[in-house]
Amino acid sequence: MRNSVALLRLLPLLLLPVLGCKKGAPAAAAGGGEAYAIQVVAVPARQQAVSETVSLIGSVTPNESVEVQSEADGLVKEIGFAEGQHVEKGSLLVALEETKLAAQLAEAEANLQLARTSFERVKQLFNGKLISQQEYDQAAGFFAVNEAGVNLKRRLLLDARVTAPFGGTTGARRISPGQVITKSTPLTVLVDLDTVKVEMSVPERYLSQVATGQTLEFKVAAYPKDVFKGEVYFISPQLNEGTRTALVKSRIANADGRLKGGMFANLDLRLQLRESALVIPEPAIINNGDTTMVFVLNGSNIATMKPVKIGLRLAGKAEVLSGLTAGEMVVVEGVQKLRPGASVKLGSAEATAPYLN
Repeated sequence: MRNSVALLRLLPLLLLPVLGCKKGAPAAAAGGGEAYAIQVVAVPARQQAVSETVSLIGSVTPNESVEVQSEADGLVKEIGFAEGQHVEKGSLLVALEETKLAAQLAEAEANLQLARTSFERVKQLFNGKLISQQEYDQAAGFFAVNEAGVNLKRRLLLDARVTAPFGGTTGARRISPGQVITKSTPLTVLVDLDTVKVEMSVPERYLSQVATGQTLEFKVAAYPKDVFKGEVYFISPQLNEGTRTALVKSRIANADGRLKGGMFANLDLRLQLRESALVIPEPAIINNGDTTMVFVLNGSNIATMKPVKIGLRLAGKAEVLSGLTAGEMVVVEGVQKLRPGASVKLGSAEATAPYLN
């Protein structure tokens, strides 16, 4: 019994250290706020030029292109070009055997000379009123027919020589010397690639922002690292009723000949350019239904949430139309761990650097 009474007297003294420790615990936590701060990466909202573009697929076409054919039937006597050769306008491409045509022309010229001599005599007789008007008209008509025959034979002889209609590069040769060809026989193709065109179909909703003289940029699969620039020079006055798109053409200088007809062009058509837009990294954006939010830090590194309105989405970035001002610090890493009012600790410069490019 005595032992039990003694134990009850000692119990309050044993409990004092425990109670003292619990009472002091909140003070220790309050004094160690830095230890409980959430580590994040934050960067300032920055102003930069923003270009609004629409991505389209176009097709590269030569400035001029023609399938070369002869205007006459005949035997191929000479081929005046090599495959892939650059030729000037008027250069001989193919010459046909012209012996028969030359003989026919000589015959026609002889008949014309006789008709001319006869017509001159008839004219003198008519002026002297020695023949009738009908006889004069018959002689004049005979002379005109022979003159027309000579002009026709000269043209046929000229058609035996196929020349380049413009300066350009020849394609594959489709004939051989000694081959008999007709007017429908393809000889080669001739393309002008010093300047090329890019043709694309632009949706109706973007047409109000497309104008002649506008710059566009595009890439082709053959040169994935190179960006080519062109200028819009044609906008179709009528839309395709099936697709509701308008044909738009642009010109691109191609002095080195790298661009070929038929290439696919991945285009970025610039619609608008804002010189001083507010931009933040895309990872900072929090989508909550129809609302878009970001975490912003105040001068004491306390996180608060702000609603923002987002404009253009760029590569890894987003344009902010309202809700932020330039220089405000927005959280880009550690967003999932934050809550409004939380204390944060900023990450290292190495962690921040990728978001500042």
